[in-house]
Amino acid sequence: MGANISTGYDATGSAMNKGLIVPSSGSSANLSRGIVSNESSVNKGRVIAYHSSSKWKIHFEGSKLTSNLMVIDFTASWCGPCRYMEPAMNEFAAKYTDVEFIKIDIDELEDVAQEFAVHVLPTFLLIKKGKEVDKLVGANKEELRKKIEKHRV
Repeated sequence: MGANISTGYDATGSAMNKGLIVPSSGSSANLSRGIVSNESSVNKGRVIAYHSSSKWKIHFEGSKLTSNLMVIDFTASWCGPCRYMEPAMNEFAAKYTDVEFIKIDIDELEDVAQEFAVHVLPTFLLIKKGKEVDKLVGANKEELRKKIEKHRV
C-alpha cells in the first residue's frame, strides 16, 4: 500500500512539507478513515493541495463520513484571478479551522475538474457529506466568506 503525500500551505501561503500519512491497515475502508483522521488533525488551518487523482478520491470518499464543510478551490498556475484568491483561501483556512480547504490544480487533476463539471476558474465548491451545498465561480473574497459562514454550521 502506498503512502499519501500532500502539500499544505500555511497562513502566509508558503508551501509546507506535510510528510507521509500512512494508514495502519491495507483495506480501502481503513485507508479512507486513516487519511481523514490524520488530515483533519494535522492540517487544521491549512489548505491541502492534491496532486494525485487516486489519493484525492480516497480522501473525498472518506470525507463523506463527516458533516464538516469542505471548500474545494479549483485553480491553475496560469490563472490570475486564482492567484488573487490564494491569500484569501489561506486566511479562511487559518480562521475557519472546522472547515477543510482543498486546492485542486485543473491541469494536474483534469479528471477531477471534469467530474465536478468545472469550466471556469476560479471555481469554489462547498461540499458536505460528499454533496455540493453551494458554489462560487469567480474571484469574490467576500462572497466566498459569506458562503463559508452560511454552510459551516
